[in-house]
Amino acid sequence: MAIIYNAELHPTKAELLTQWLDRMYWGGSGDLEVLGSYRFDDAEGEVGLEGFIIRRGELTLHVPLTYRGAPLEAADQYLVGEIEHSVLGRRWVYDAMADPVAVHILNRALAGEIPQAELYFYDEAGQFLGSEPNTVSVLVRGDIPEGWGNVAAHHVLNLEDDDAVSTEGRQLVATWGDGSAVIFSLIDA
Repeated sequence: MAIIYNAELHPTKAELLTQWLDRMYWGGSGDLEVLGSYRFDDAEGEVGLEGFIIRRGELTLHVPLTYRGAPLEAADQYLVGEIEHSVLGRRWVYDAMADPVAVHILNRALAGEIPQAELYFYDEAGQFLGSEPNTVSVLVRGDIPEGWGNVAAHHVLNLEDDDAVSTEGRQLVATWGDGSAVIFSLIDA
């Protein structure tokens, strides 16, 4: 269960994502439109893992991030930025693929051990407001390989056509409004 506060963020997630994508060679250019997001839970409750599906120009992008209450040691080059959260205080935001907690969570998701998180909303005073469905649905597909391998993120997405779906290898597939794509897969170790 992902606990989400209706809080003020400075900078906003859209501002932070724009700044990060402007630094990435694959990040495209222009205004961005967030098509949706998904979350996975950290069993320890310390690290938030959120992935965004974004349209920017002609590209459909996938940006997985982690939120932490303290800096991740020896990961300055993967720091996306810092956010002031009106409830939780300062949060350090990282590229999820450089965060060992996120990689562990993604390995568990690819193994079929954990589903994506359900979203529960609270106001700034901590009062429960209700739950909402995810705007992006993430499912596991494909066979578990003999040799597990490493998790790879797909940042620039190839949108899938139901008639041309590849089930080669173990994958996490995201579906949103009018699209579907592989967002994570296992690669050989």
